[in-house]
Amino acid sequence: MGNFGAMRTKVELIRGQDNTVVEADLMELLQKHVDDYANKWKEQLKLHDQSDKFWDWEFKLQFVISRQPNREGYAIEYEGETQGLMLIETQMHGSRLVEGKRLVYIDGIATAPWNRVYVQRPPKLKGVGTAFLAFARTCSLELGYEGRVGIGVKLRKIDGCQEWANQW
Repeated sequence: MGNFGAMRTKVELIRGQDNTVVEADLMELLQKHVDDYANKWKEQLKLHDQSDKFWDWEFKLQFVISRQPNREGYAIEYEGETQGLMLIETQMHGSRLVEGKRLVYIDGIATAPWNRVYVQRPPKLKGVGTAFLAFARTCSLELGYEGRVGIGVKLRKIDGCQEWANQW
């Protein structure tokens, strides 16, 4: 598979305050995004007791994505600010519904605290998770996996993630 992150693609998000559609950038996960998580997200996640408050995106970038060609990390930026992070695995996971078929596996996904209704109402931006899932499906199609995408069990326990996944 070609690294989908080598490019930058536009995604549409919805501004929470007025429901206006805005254009954001989905791109390869970089150190800047990990730094944003550590410096701008982490304290708010802890303050609001969010399930992903202890995730180590630095480790994911340095030891997982950088050293395993089947793992890829992505970020969504709006106006230069990191709005979401996602880690996918592209070669090792098979479908439980269609035996013998591979899928793109979402191993980690997070949206910035200010985009969560559990933290801020209205959220600054809506649709970050949906944009990531649509991108994962595109990756799956390009890999010949027929759009199959899997979501990790631990992700289903995150506030709002199961409801979000069920909508797809």
